Amino acid sequence: MTVYQKTALATLLATIFLIFVGAIVRVTGSGLGCPDWPTCWGALIPPTSLEQVDFDQLNIAKFQKRDPGITKETLSVEFNPVHVWIEFINRLISLPVGLFTIATFLFSFQFLRKRPSVFIASFSALVLVLANAVLGAIVVRSGLRPGIITLHMALAMVLLCVLVYAVYRGGDRRPQVNLNGSESLRMLLIVLFFACIGEGVMGSQVRELTDDLALKFKDIPRDVWHETLEKKPIYLMHRSFSWAIFVLGAVTFFKTRKVSGDLGQLCLKTVCSIILAQMVLGILMSHVSVHPVVQVLHVGLSSILVVALFWLLVASRSAGIESPKAEIR
Repeated sequence: MTVYQKTALATLLATIFLIFVGAIVRVTGSGLGCPDWPTCWGALIPPTSLEQVDFDQLNIAKFQKRDPGITKETLSVEFNPVHVWIEFINRLISLPVGLFTIATFLFSFQFLRKRPSVFIASFSALVLVLANAVLGAIVVRSGLRPGIITLHMALAMVLLCVLVYAVYRGGDRRPQVNLNGSESLRMLLIVLFFACIGEGVMGSQVRELTDDLALKFKDIPRDVWHETLEKKPIYLMHRSFSWAIFVLGAVTFFKTRKVSGDLGQLCLKTVCSIILAQMVLGILMSHVSVHPVVQVLHVGLSSILVVALFWLLVASRSAGIESPKAEIR
């Protein structure tokens, strides 16, 4: 692998890891563990106890723009050292993503003339990271406003795809997935990819809805208000659409016998395995328990699924372009 590829791959892996950590932030309710940004409770290094908080360093008036009822007293009640440090660690882990992205962009100048698409992908990745950093600040300052969180997650998925393309195109040797001229299989992969993206967006909206209901029914057991969630259209769409993806995954698995090469078969079987695992995790959350570990795996595996599917699309397209005879069948 080239130095550029290694750097871009490091960015990709760091982004996937950040998505897993972000899922931990969501399931533990630590999104507002640090109520301010870029500082945390008015300090660069967050406090470990309420006694260490210097409220004079907090701009209460800024907090009151999102909620007029916020005071020093209400903030004191919300202080939770575990949530504080989970959110702070999440911010720390985002730093390597930013640094690796900058390095990837700088290394991409070597492709400016001979392979401009790599330079464009690297620049796009940098723009997406900066945009998501701004969105992250808005998420905190808005008090986890619905819609912004979904956009935050959607941009992360786009970033993953851009980085996959950068890693693939940034090397001198690019492994190809030969579909043996099966246009139907490639079209199936395209449909499956966009279906997974759509399902991920709906899943984020369901999560926002769940957070809102959990806040409204704070002292009521989940089993009681979960029926309210099940009546929401977005929840029903998300649940029903998962079966469509499962069927698409099953058809994809059946068609993998048409793929040439061990690498392509391995990647496709990985995709199908993740889809099956996601289905099982979804059933567990819907009918057994919304366990934090299950939620984190559900979100994290979604990012890996998007990466695997997009890599297959890029690698199979490259095979088709460079081996036109494979398309005639």
